[in-house]
Amino acid sequence: MNVKYMYSLLAVIALFLIAWIGSAIGLKPLFGIVFPYVAVMVFIAGFAYRVMSWARSAVPFAIPTTCGQQKSLPWIKPNSVDNPTSTGGVVLRMILEVVFLRSLFRNTRMKLKESGNKLAYNLEIFLWVGALAFHWAFFTVLFRHLRLFTNPVPGCVELVEKIDSFFRFEVLYDAVKVALPGVYLSGIILLLAVTYLLLRRLFIPTVKYISQAADYFPLFLIFGIAFTGILMRYFLKVDMTSTKELTMGLVTFHPTIPKGVGSLFFIHLFLVCVLLAYFPFSKLMHLGGVFLSPTRNMRTDTRARRHVNPWNYPVPIHTYEEYEDEFRDKMIEAGLPVEKMPEPQPAEETDKKESHDG
Repeated sequence: MNVKYMYSLLAVIALFLIAWIGSAIGLKPLFGIVFPYVAVMVFIAGFAYRVMSWARSAVPFAIPTTCGQQKSLPWIKPNSVDNPTSTGGVVLRMILEVVFLRSLFRNTRMKLKESGNKLAYNLEIFLWVGALAFHWAFFTVLFRHLRLFTNPVPGCVELVEKIDSFFRFEVLYDAVKVALPGVYLSGIILLLAVTYLLLRRLFIPTVKYISQAADYFPLFLIFGIAFTGILMRYFLKVDMTSTKELTMGLVTFHPTIPKGVGSLFFIHLFLVCVLLAYFPFSKLMHLGGVFLSPTRNMRTDTRARRHVNPWNYPVPIHTYEEYEDEFRDKMIEAGLPVEKMPEPQPAEETDKKESHDG
């Protein structure tokens, strides 16, 4: 039984309690100023270190993923997306991979049919939909939060907010219509998507078997961030003016803790800080690694050009021609094939050699 998810769940609960108790006993500057700055510095330094270490890694072989016909003979139609031979094709494949998770869409699941003697392959369409919803919703939520760190708010951020919150409700209260706050779909979709990905690891036996605590921890952490964000938005209101004053103070390097910011906000902020600091050292770094993966960023033109490792250093070599010149006579005596037969010697030299051998 895989109970490693309990370690991650208890860790997130402990972080929740630490932020709650700390903000309640007067440690708001620690959670509102110190931890955000430390988390951002750790994130930037760790992200840069991981990316630079990957960039310095040697790529001795051309190993791009090939999922289609490579360009070869003129009358054979190549697949310019799954087997790109040009830089434009590689860029298009990267866009499809990063934006639409194309390789995950093509992922298949293998299982035995009811008869038990025949394998069947099915598309993992639900995994692709859940992952795509998670990534898009996460990006939209982050983009919307730029409102808290900019003044004036960019028009593109306001446009995304309007599109994201086009669902608006009205209630009748004492014969007066009262408009409720717009419902941000991205926040709700993020919560549902991360819940699906978490339940998938908990209840699918094959996925649960290979899951580690490091797989559960970011899911529980993101769930906590999304959940506390929805609580602040729709149930336990926070003072947005004071909140923006705090965030703008962090951005302008004039940090302050204004009055009116409740403990729930510091819990939410602390969980975000933990996620930022944890990000460069976790599997979440596929955000940067996907752009440096040789299986994705290399052209599949191995039939047209030779891939030479640029990190190779010169070494002394002994070619086959040199080897054969050195051991040709012995190879012929042993009956081994040679590419170049020795030239026939003049009769006089052959007689001298035979008399010398005798």
